[in-house]
Amino acid sequence: MTEIEVKIRIGDPAEARRRLLSLGTVVARERALEENTLYDFPGGLLAARRQALRLRTVGRTSVLTFKGAPRKSRSFKVREEYETEVRSAKQAREILRGLGLKAAFTYRKHRTWLRKGRLKICLDETPVGNYLELEGERHEITRFARSLGFRRADFITLDYVQLIKAAAGAAPPEGG
Repeated sequence: MTEIEVKIRIGDPAEARRRLLSLGTVVARERALEENTLYDFPGGLLAARRQALRLRTVGRTSVLTFKGAPRKSRSFKVREEYETEVRSAKQAREILRGLGLKAAFTYRKHRTWLRKGRLKICLDETPVGNYLELEGERHEITRFARSLGFRRADFITLDYVQLIKAAAGAAPPEGG
């Protein structure tokens, strides 16, 4: 599967939610705390390849995700992505450790999930700011962003790990 997405920095999440709902989006899942842990081999093999293996937990639900290296795109983050729900985050962590992977980075955020047609919209509240994440086809993302008053110049293609590291003073890896 190919994931196409952008992030857009926003101000007040409550105001953003009101604006999104006024444009006909529907809430797919209410605000919840997400814990995201990226796993890598010793020496950072996946990071060196610009790939990611993430275990995300929201409540009792956990999802294991592999993300391939980002493809070249000026305005959008485009990458291969495969996800599967796992029954037990604890067991998934043990499997990953058994394969020689270690937890390389963990971060938390509050997320509200919305939809407008096939477009996935997430309202994210992170330690480094609030963001809209738009995922879908390029034309859908661009059209919806415009309806919110944003331009392509507002699109961010970095991931949250890169944004968090950049905010802490570490230079993000090239290409997000």
